[in-house]
Amino acid sequence: MNHRSATTALLLAATFALTSCSSSGGDTSPSSAGTELTQKQKKAIADTSGIPPVPTGAKRTKLLQALKTAAPDVVAYEDEAIDGARNQCTAINGKAQHLDMAASLRFTYRDVKTTEVQGAKINQALKASGFCKV
Repeated sequence: MNHRSATTALLLAATFALTSCSSSGGDTSPSSAGTELTQKQKKAIADTSGIPPVPTGAKRTKLLQALKTAAPDVVAYEDEAIDGARNQCTAINGKAQHLDMAASLRFTYRDVKTTEVQGAKINQALKASGFCKV
């Protein structure tokens, strides 16, 4: 194969690859394809993933107090602390390994640094408070 035919073959392959990747003219996003999840389906997925719902009212206050007792700095940013707690429940409920390290990473944000020792206390607080259904 000479240089010119090799270049032509390469260009044809690239063109084919680009055209085969392009859309067939329609929007193929999940919502336009009629596959958007219902609220009921989203709840079922959340329930099976082990992630609790976002706590409100007294439940939110109770969770933040439990976290504050375990590691006072983590509640400096309440929304991050709530998100961290919900996500940590997936690890706890899923019986993941290295939970203390996971908690220390999950609850380290902005100017808040959480140690593994504090992570262990956070895990205990999440279990003892009943927030993570173990």
